[in-house]
Amino acid sequence: MLIPPDVIVPILHPFSTLFHQRTWTKAQLLLFGAILSPRKRTITSALRVMGLGGDHGFAKYHHVLNRAVFSPLQLSRVLLLLLVQHLGGGDEPMVFGIDETIERRRGRRISALGVYRDAVRSSESHVVKTTGLRWISLMWLANIPWAHRTWALPVLTALAPSEQYHRQVGLPHKKITDWARQMILQLRRWLPTRRIVVVSDRNYAALELLNFCQSLTQPVTFITRLRLDAALYEPPPTRLPGQIGRPRIKGQRLPSLIDLLGNDDVNWDRVSVVWHDGTVRTLQLGSQTAHWYSWGRPPVPIRWVLIQDPLGQLQTQALLCTETSVDPIQVVQWFMLRWRVEVTFQEVREHLGVETQRQ
Repeated sequence: MLIPPDVIVPILHPFSTLFHQRTWTKAQLLLFGAILSPRKRTITSALRVMGLGGDHGFAKYHHVLNRAVFSPLQLSRVLLLLLVQHLGGGDEPMVFGIDETIERRRGRRISALGVYRDAVRSSESHVVKTTGLRWISLMWLANIPWAHRTWALPVLTALAPSEQYHRQVGLPHKKITDWARQMILQLRRWLPTRRIVVVSDRNYAALELLNFCQSLTQPVTFITRLRLDAALYEPPPTRLPGQIGRPRIKGQRLPSLIDLLGNDDVNWDRVSVVWHDGTVRTLQLGSQTAHWYSWGRPPVPIRWVLIQDPLGQLQTQALLCTETSVDPIQVVQWFMLRWRVEVTFQEVREHLGVETQRQ
């Protein structure tokens, strides 16, 4: 019978209640084998390193993954709460990154396959498409004291099939912004009292998603890229007593961000920011508040941050933050943490075998 080391028992114990006893014993053995295996992290390698290479009942360990009944959602909740317990950081805001990755796979027996743009192999001028599974992952961008850096720790991941797949099986299609909304809501339920900041790329810059984050009882701060030609407006004017008609939802149209480039009316602040590659860059930041509005969608009050490189080495870009009181430098620093998500995606391919039959 497997006897786990005393030091790891308190960490694994919260997960034990989510499995049947026999399944839990096998799951622990596979976990220890995966940690100790110097080879590829397969079930075969895990059994060999645990001294069970000659076990004729090896198939029962595969059943942990393909037949055993347990809730991955509850596993995610326990994992997140354990991470917060050990790396919580007091009352500091918890920053999460959300992004999708394509698991390049082929095969007639793999369900939910779709054809997607391959972000790793594509560029602005050349688009490469690939067949595979699309996963949306929510990661905690936690500061690891002993590593002296920020790690992106996945705490909740969901499969987001394509529209074509949903059409084939007769189900309504859910966009990635719909998946993100559900994942953020679940995160808020798990952490009802913590201040949460979510950073993402432009794929999640949707007014419905931003409005949802602001409308929660405990709002979630959302930071993402903003189009330079976005329609920005002043806040709606104060309604006068006795005024008839439908209340206005927006004020006067403001100049677009692309029109503000080189405008003397914008107060540019020269600041030093730690970039995602670890270098310190001197940038010019311009920031104001406005309401982002598009016809048929709810207006969202935002703080926009326009970023310019005085040396001209970086392309001018804009960010938005749904919490208008946040300092512009803080917005940029939080957004820079998002690049750790890409590092995690690369490491799970290299070390855990994602996109291969051994994952």
